[in-house]
Amino acid sequence: MSTEAAVAPGAWARFFDGDVWHSFRNSPMAMIAAAVALACVFCALFAGVIAPHNPFDLATLELSDSMLPPAWMQGGQSKYVLGTDEQGRDVLSALMYGARISLLIGGASVVASVLLGVSLGLLAGYAGGRIDAFIMRVCDVMLSFPSILIALLIAGVGRALFPQAHDSLAFGVLILAIALPGWVQYARTVRGSTMVERNKEYVQAARVVGVSPLRIMRKHVLPNVLGPVLVLATIHVATAIQTEATLSFLGVGVSPTSPSLGTFINEGNKQLFSGAWWLVIFPGSMLLLIALSMNLFGDWLRDALNPRLR
Repeated sequence: MSTEAAVAPGAWARFFDGDVWHSFRNSPMAMIAAAVALACVFCALFAGVIAPHNPFDLATLELSDSMLPPAWMQGGQSKYVLGTDEQGRDVLSALMYGARISLLIGGASVVASVLLGVSLGLLAGYAGGRIDAFIMRVCDVMLSFPSILIALLIAGVGRALFPQAHDSLAFGVLILAIALPGWVQYARTVRGSTMVERNKEYVQAARVVGVSPLRIMRKHVLPNVLGPVLVLATIHVATAIQTEATLSFLGVGVSPTSPSLGTFINEGNKQLFSGAWWLVIFPGSMLLLIALSMNLFGDWLRDALNPRLR
């Protein structure tokens, strides 16, 4: 126990004295992007606690309060800061709950893409030969199709096969639809880094002493190729959230009973010409804010982890 207690402060001290933390402290853009991203994630995770209303509790909805403008406009009410939709749901609360679904699907799809792409990239880069050629040809085939079309195909087939599926199954199909087109970038990135690492002295030494190839890939090569993967994953979260919103906007995403930001934008678009601009502007701004903060943070992380770009 005492040994663990002594190691932990040292690890944190090395982190706070390292180049990455120093770069973060001296980058106002990175700090703002991280703060905005954390605020969005916090509001989404704790929507049930901090949201002023529960937009999915039918007992609390009042149809007489439907289509109210934001509180600062004529006809608005102070309890509905960003207005209400056609069902009387508070837009601010709906955005928090909708962001939770978007972040959940986007984050889960990125995790699935990373696991599949890193595994195949390690195998292709370390094994080489026919295995490498086969995996890379599969990547080439995947890259020849637009990712949104692949996602539309998988999501459409899933909804056709399971028309009455539970929300959890629908989420799984949507996560699969976003994850499958995304693993290729990780596989190609990890393959290139692995091909460099496998010829270095520490890998050759591990082979000489009889360490198994699986252990070499997992214990020695993998930690040294995770830097680019981390950067890609950070940026890919924003792309995955945008893809989920696109699929939901097109009607093949999450069900209306569990609406995400894309569903809100789709529903608000139907009311746009009636003057209810807040039903499109606020969900769209929320989506833009999340994607922009993730992208800016990913750009900083790329520079911080690459000594040549400092």
